[in-house]
Amino acid sequence: MTLSKRGDYVVRSALALARAWPTGEPRKIREVVAEMGVPQTFASQILAELVRAGLASSKAGKDGGYRLSRPPEEIALVDVVEAGEGPLRAERCALGDGPCRWDDVCPLHETWRTATEALREVLGSTTLADLAQRDLDLEAGRASPVADSHRHGPTSVEVDDWVHVEAGIDALGGCIQREQVVGQAIEGAYEEADALRAGLDPSGTAWSPLHALASCVPHVPADGSEVAGDGAEDVLHFALSWEAASGDGVTSHADVELVASPIDPERTQLRVRGRLRPPLAPALTSRGDEVTERLARVVVRSLLRRVARATEEASLSALTTARPRRAGSGNGTGSRRGRAAGGITTREARERRPAR
Repeated sequence: MTLSKRGDYVVRSALALARAWPTGEPRKIREVVAEMGVPQTFASQILAELVRAGLASSKAGKDGGYRLSRPPEEIALVDVVEAGEGPLRAERCALGDGPCRWDDVCPLHETWRTATEALREVLGSTTLADLAQRDLDLEAGRASPVADSHRHGPTSVEVDDWVHVEAGIDALGGCIQREQVVGQAIEGAYEEADALRAGLDPSGTAWSPLHALASCVPHVPADGSEVAGDGAEDVLHFALSWEAASGDGVTSHADVELVASPIDPERTQLRVRGRLRPPLAPALTSRGDEVTERLARVVVRSLLRRVARATEEASLSALTTARPRRAGSGNGTGSRRGRAAGGITTREARERRPAR
């Protein structure tokens, strides 16, 4: 038995809220989309299903979002599934219409009812907290897929790369938290990797134009690990997730960590580590892990370069803006600029010069 698409997305969304419960912070729709791969067009409807079922609450405004209405330990998985699928009970006989002797009940009814009750019992004894913990264990490598796993399609690969940024750590951290910077860097990275994809699979559907939804939030690593840096307090961690849709409907997903660590006051190392699944069509998936890893490396390397370039350009722009102009210079407007910046005009300078 499998979930319908609606039931699938409801469970994913509830799982995202359960993982966020310890922080006490609500989750934005875009964060649920990026973390769990819920389609943007359905996300608001799916989260509304959880609210209607009394499993979540919503709050409007800048600091708003969605949050579980009670701790995940108190929410049974059966309640989440039924929020998306409706009641898990037989509304009619499993075999439907048949011979006249089935007018009252079909021969499968009793067995099907027993199986349905057993399913509800298993889902009722599993909490949303259990599901969230299992997901965290899979993410941390503490659990392995079961032998009869039916996952299919392109698999994710581990990525780990870094770049040096010619800017201080405060400038880099501020740039990373500007949503449009990371989003544009991701889209640009896929465009660059698409050139390589086109060479490997000329007949395939182009990845570009590609729309990416990203969530990048400050993050404290669970294991307390750090990278290069004189002081642990100077290292910045960000949890970055994104969901990217290609032209042929194949999606790409990533769960990575951005780590910024100071090299000196004017240089910072930016590192990406985690897992990425490129949007590979079947023609490329069949060519093995080497192609997947190569394309993933291109995406990550381009992402790093683009974030570094955006940070360096912003830092240079801020430095140029902060540099004072000489009063009275230029095309006749220098005196006004000098006064606005707190300086004095050339005439005022002469008047204030002491008499000889």
